[in-house]
Amino acid sequence: MLASLLPAEIFSYLLVFSRIGATMVVLPGFGESYVSPRIRLALALTITAVLTPALAARLPAIPAAPAALVLLLSGEILIGFFIGTVARVLLSALATGGAMLAFLSGFANALLFNPMLSDQGALPAVFLSVLGLLLIFVTNTHHLMLMALSDGYNLFAPGVLPAFGDFADTLARLLADSFRIGLQIAMPFLLFGIVFYTGMGLLARLMPQMPIFFVALPAQIMLGLFIMMVSFPAALLWFLNYYQTSFSRVLLPG
Repeated sequence: MLASLLPAEIFSYLLVFSRIGATMVVLPGFGESYVSPRIRLALALTITAVLTPALAARLPAIPAAPAALVLLLSGEILIGFFIGTVARVLLSALATGGAMLAFLSGFANALLFNPMLSDQGALPAVFLSVLGLLLIFVTNTHHLMLMALSDGYNLFAPGVLPAFGDFADTLARLLADSFRIGLQIAMPFLLFGIVFYTGMGLLARLMPQMPIFFVALPAQIMLGLFIMMVSFPAALLWFLNYYQTSFSRVLLPG
């Protein structure tokens, strides 16, 4: 019945667009709130038009029942969201590290709108997130995201029910790894915080009449800016290597 209402060519494009469109909604750099929905839609349709002829032999036949069609499209949408979420979780390592160092460098109350997460974030977290996304596009690392749209059909065959347990386990591991990378990015500030606050505590005990907060805060900000200047280049290169390695291992195993 569906075969008479939905031609095979249209079904093929619809099936591919379900996964590509869902990925574009979440993918960093493409699915941000400041990117026009028309641009995302045009890009998703373009990629769909390019990939569908090459993937036609791998696509399943049109289901006989409407419920089966809905289930098939839902599975493709879920896979698309998973691919985009993997890239988004990897990028969140910068926001995590930036939030940690914000508390240790005196910038915790300097809040800005974070376009990566569409909410308020500390100044270092927003700066690191935007800079990391810029680095991804400058170094052509975003090509890995586009490659995942095509190579993902080797890893997640269309028409096969997604492995929800594997998806959950993979995301949990990536979240743990992202937190670890964020902690490593903020490690110089953690060491600085231990030494600085210990020194300020001793100074407050030795000179109780000294206005310690008026002295400590400017020094904390100045030293924090200096550590940022020294450590950020290495931290961003560390993050970029982690992003490329983790994304390739999860979505481009071949």
